[in-house]
Amino acid sequence: MSNRMWGGRFSESPDAIMEEINASIDFDKALAAQDIAGSQAHAAMLAKAGIISTEDADKIIAGLAEIGRDFAEGRFKVSRSLEDIHMNVEARLAELIGEAAGRLHTARSRNDQIATDFKLYVREALDELDRQVVALMRALAAKAEAHAGTVMPGFTHLQSAQPVTFGHHCLAYVEMLARDRGRLADCRGRLNECPLGSAALAGTAFPIDRKMTAEALGFARPTANSLDAVSDRDFAMEALAAASICAVHLSRLAEEIVIWSSAQFRFVKLSDKFTTGSSIMPQKRNPDAAELVRAKAGRIVGALNALIIVMKGLPLAYCKDMQEDKEPVFDALPSLSLCLAAMTGMVGDMKPNETAMREAAGVGFATATDLADWLVREVGMPFREAHHVTGRIVAEAEARGLDLGELPLEVMRKVHEKIDASVFDVLSVDASVSSRRSEGGTAPENVRERARHWRTLLEEAPKEAAQPGESPV
Repeated sequence: MSNRMWGGRFSESPDAIMEEINASIDFDKALAAQDIAGSQAHAAMLAKAGIISTEDADKIIAGLAEIGRDFAEGRFKVSRSLEDIHMNVEARLAELIGEAAGRLHTARSRNDQIATDFKLYVREALDELDRQVVALMRALAAKAEAHAGTVMPGFTHLQSAQPVTFGHHCLAYVEMLARDRGRLADCRGRLNECPLGSAALAGTAFPIDRKMTAEALGFARPTANSLDAVSDRDFAMEALAAASICAVHLSRLAEEIVIWSSAQFRFVKLSDKFTTGSSIMPQKRNPDAAELVRAKAGRIVGALNALIIVMKGLPLAYCKDMQEDKEPVFDALPSLSLCLAAMTGMVGDMKPNETAMREAAGVGFATATDLADWLVREVGMPFREAHHVTGRIVAEAEARGLDLGELPLEVMRKVHEKIDASVFDVLSVDASVSSRRSEGGTAPENVRERARHWRTLLEEAPKEAAQPGESPV
């Protein structure tokens, strides 16, 4: 027996393998709420345009509302033989209201239907991710303000470079996440056009009102080209691209938390809330939450790669390959949501070890650049010469097993006779960080000001994602 929803052209049932590969209901049932909302908007528009009767539209809308409640409360039984969420909903609607259900699909196709459902899903996910990014930014800004003067080593190549403050380090991630918000908002703005009414690929001969359905579903406008509307998955790829970059940022912070919480660094401590133990080593406290955030970045980036490869060779308009668009998105966006929640929890939970950070900040001649800068300012050397002189002084300190601030003045003067005792004023880690007052620098006063700026701005952040044309922060 052929499929009763589309099988008039076919006389035989599909092969079992064909049914297995063709069915998408196992995953696209996640779009039930969006599919019902789109169908209700479509039915209301059909009635207003005089394409179906108001009586039929009322039955359809009420029946769809009942189906929505069944889905929400876990009562709806899906059928794999009906392939997808659209056919499952329509079949159940026919059971509930009879012949009127068959009028719902007038002037639309599953092609524009799924594009609309999918956009609604992605838009809702982006809005939720935006709220979660804001929550993490707030947590980092609060930590930054509390530790604006907490000195720690800054690294390049994971080698001690110059002293910075822990607050400054936290604010670096706030800036990254602000860019992530911008990308999420840009994606939302571009996707916010409604495909419904594009039908299969060519539009429809019925006198539909696409602006009405677009407005009912919260879209800014209808899509301008029916071929593009049903073929487009840019919005899903762009959402995954924005999610991937955000996941990379979270992974970098997670990696630092893993390093900082190790016994070798002891820069931060995580509580039992975000760590686990070992089955054999009773002393262990493993930063598993951070490690899993780090790992999930690969999963999210992989989803982007998978969807791009699906789409790369497809001609216009819809191809069945595009059924493979949803699972990467359904996996990646919730994964990023979980990572954001976990990272927000860890940032709030972690306790900086100020003593260990300060001790490490002076290791590795971290104030050597301050010495070179002093030679430029006080002696009048060109920086390249000052760099060379400083290198020789560092070598002398290293040979004696001393920090720069411990090296006797007479030893420095043997390297360059114009060095005087005032040089010691710039060789402490506190003097180093306090001197970095250039815009964007690590000086505690800068950090406090920027942390307060972000906290004020984020308290005023909209609960919904930024709209097209608006700044996300």
